[in-house]
Amino acid sequence: MYLCDMDAVSGDVLPVVVIGNGPSGICLSYLLSGYTPYRSPEGNHPNPLLQAKLDENAHLSLLEQDLEYLCEGLEGRSSNPVAVLFDSLLLPDSDFGLDCASPLLWHYEPERAMPHLVLGRGPPGGAWHAMEGSMLTLSLANWMELPGLKLKEWIREKRRNVRNDRATPAEIASYYQHYVTQMGLERSFACGTTVTSVQRLRLEEEGRSVWEVQGVQRRALDEDDKEVEGGEFVEVPFSVCAENVVLATGTHDIPARLGVEGENLPFVFHTFWELEAAISAGRLHQTSDPVLVVGAGLTAADAVLATHHLTTPVYHAFRRSITDPDLIFNQLPKLLYPEYHKVHQMMTQQQHRPGEALPGLVSETSLPLPNNSRTSFPCSYPGYTSFPKHRVVAFKPDRKCVLEDDGGRQTVLQVSMVLVLIGAHPNLSFLPEHGQQLALNAQEPVTCRRNPIDVDPYTYESAQESGLYAMGPLVGENFVRFLKGGALAIASDLSRKQRDRELRVADIGTQTKHNVTLDS
Repeated sequence: MYLCDMDAVSGDVLPVVVIGNGPSGICLSYLLSGYTPYRSPEGNHPNPLLQAKLDENAHLSLLEQDLEYLCEGLEGRSSNPVAVLFDSLLLPDSDFGLDCASPLLWHYEPERAMPHLVLGRGPPGGAWHAMEGSMLTLSLANWMELPGLKLKEWIREKRRNVRNDRATPAEIASYYQHYVTQMGLERSFACGTTVTSVQRLRLEEEGRSVWEVQGVQRRALDEDDKEVEGGEFVEVPFSVCAENVVLATGTHDIPARLGVEGENLPFVFHTFWELEAAISAGRLHQTSDPVLVVGAGLTAADAVLATHHLTTPVYHAFRRSITDPDLIFNQLPKLLYPEYHKVHQMMTQQQHRPGEALPGLVSETSLPLPNNSRTSFPCSYPGYTSFPKHRVVAFKPDRKCVLEDDGGRQTVLQVSMVLVLIGAHPNLSFLPEHGQQLALNAQEPVTCRRNPIDVDPYTYESAQESGLYAMGPLVGENFVRFLKGGALAIASDLSRKQRDRELRVADIGTQTKHNVTLDS
């Protein structure tokens, strides 16, 4: 949908504008479009306490119930209570490997629909369209699905079985795009948009303030207004006013940096896709100097696997200990994630030992370890060496990298390229001070893990700005199964606001009618 063709841009104030069209924004649009969850008369939840609470108001939709009351006593893998609640209702006992039926029944009630607009730079699905298409997702396939359309069934219709009960990012991206079409949400989605400003706007005539969202939308110039590869485009400015704005931008926009000397040198990269480009261009091969991968997350693990598959030597440096319980590999079941278990084995078994000869090892200040401190493992993964509890000190123009362990001992490595894969930060440049004043710690930039946006846990409304909401990674939710709870919390609060507004209007109408009667 092109915004310049939309009547709402002509001056009307929309109830809601959602910035971000990934799974967070899609799920919220589903709830705002009139799809409403109820407790199924035949449904039973394995948690008897939650089931009893659902029975108390079985005639009410979930959007009309007290979410805080329903959340009491629930525990799960998210720190956000509504996320735990909605996940428990959609996928009961899924953490235990059970496939229990959801006690929810969905009704399409168009009279409940709330006009809204979902803005996104690319097609519906957000960052999933930019992810490499052959890797398997971390989450189980049913954890990735959205309400109303079973992912496994959709994949089976494409005549493909879900390997290891997991899907590829390409399949997930296609599923999300299809979901928007299947559920009739397209009329609310404006793709190809880049938001440049979100700020308060005072409507003096009405005595209230709204949010003004400004940006540009990429539009094709061909006859049919269809985007074609190699075609010409123009960026058309737009401005939309809304009573409420939802931030659902995710966290993949700005790669995190180390902030060390030489990080801007041309052989230092910050995304997995730059490794793919080097592989495709033939710049990496068996005789290349080693690739250094910095980071201990799943993207770093993917880079290790891709480089090792080429038989290119790879060094892997990370700041945590192998046994750190917060290391993601120590939290993943081995049977479900064999490729990441393999990387964990590599990290554990093939650690660099001071004094050990390595390709590309220029120098080290470490003293050799005593013989009795060495652990002997068979070399199952030739060409791979891990450097746990090491940090990068500097990168040098001659492609040398200086590492330092927690004892202050330095190692200098000669490398062909470096991949710094230590996470990413959200791009909130359209907000004053990049949204920093909205964070838990207003003195630090917004980060999804350490300094998320401060929101009410049961409404996801900003603690600093009324009418401004945040969801997904911006509030610390990095798994699709839990970000759906944010959609429920926000839709519930917006529904409450709408009911309160209708009651006020009704009261004013009643009072006016009463006054007219007295006057006559």
